[in-house]
Amino acid sequence: MLAEQVPSGEVTLLGHIDPDADALGTALALGHALHDAGVSVRVSFAEPDDVPETLRGLDVAGLLVRPDDLPPTDRVLVAVDTPSIARLGWLGARVERTASSGGAVVVIDHHASNMFYGTHNVVDPGAEASAVVALRVLDAMNLPLTEPVARGLYAGLLTDTSSFRRATPQTHRIAARLVAAGADPDEQGRVLLDDRPFAWLPMLSRVLAGARLEAAAARGLGVVHAVVDLDVARDVRVEEVESVIDVLRSTSEAEVAFVLKERRPHAGVRQWSVSLRAKRAVNVAAVARTLGGGGHHLAAGCRLEGEPEQCIETLLAALSDAPLLESR
Repeated sequence: MLAEQVPSGEVTLLGHIDPDADALGTALALGHALHDAGVSVRVSFAEPDDVPETLRGLDVAGLLVRPDDLPPTDRVLVAVDTPSIARLGWLGARVERTASSGGAVVVIDHHASNMFYGTHNVVDPGAEASAVVALRVLDAMNLPLTEPVARGLYAGLLTDTSSFRRATPQTHRIAARLVAAGADPDEQGRVLLDDRPFAWLPMLSRVLAGARLEAAAARGLGVVHAVVDLDVARDVRVEEVESVIDVLRSTSEAEVAFVLKERRPHAGVRQWSVSLRAKRAVNVAAVARTLGGGGHHLAAGCRLEGEPEQCIETLLAALSDAPLLESR
């Protein structure tokens, strides 16, 4: 597996497009551990152009590089928290190029929708975060759990468990290991989840003013949705836009929440990134897959294009036939 390939001396780690804390934090944690072991490491992602501000502090060794600065080929390519090649964006072409040239493609992930596209796949759909899977890899390689490594893994664990609301006893034991190794729960919780610029408040006010509740949608379980267009989001970071779904999902009358987040238009057509969340009953990952996306049972996403009302209708239609989870 990864340990067998490290003697090549170079590793490229990729997170998915629009990287979250589990994708980028985990990739950086692996990168720091390998860097300390003497491996030449690069960490990158296809888009957007900038690293989310809340995650920049995780890169203490300067491992992040722009995708245009990556070498033409990889001896070892590691895709982190990325269930399909498509989720790597235009960097997905590196997967086939690496494999066809005799290199190793290692997939480290926890999505049930993973396509097992690597030459080596370390995938556990039962893990709460890719950070959990990555920690097992590091343990298997006997690499030390240093403070930068622990901090990156803790970022993924904290966010993908919704601040440990979806955590098992084992998750808490892992968190204890990471804290003992130097992760600071107070600081990371504040930076990743709590601190917002003042501009977030008027943005949120405008978005929530246009939120709508569809009580009969999703088999009568209720759907709440909102739109964040480019004009509304112009004065805030991507982190503030991503936080809208967490506010919306608190609506007690709705099992499902979704947010349309506008991207730069392409060929004059409006583009949207969609966040989908469910509380306990609806498999939103299945809904996202029908629309070209994917994710977890209760947290998923996809991309759509067109006018917002058209996209909303598409999502509501897909949710009308959404499969229900047996555990509900």
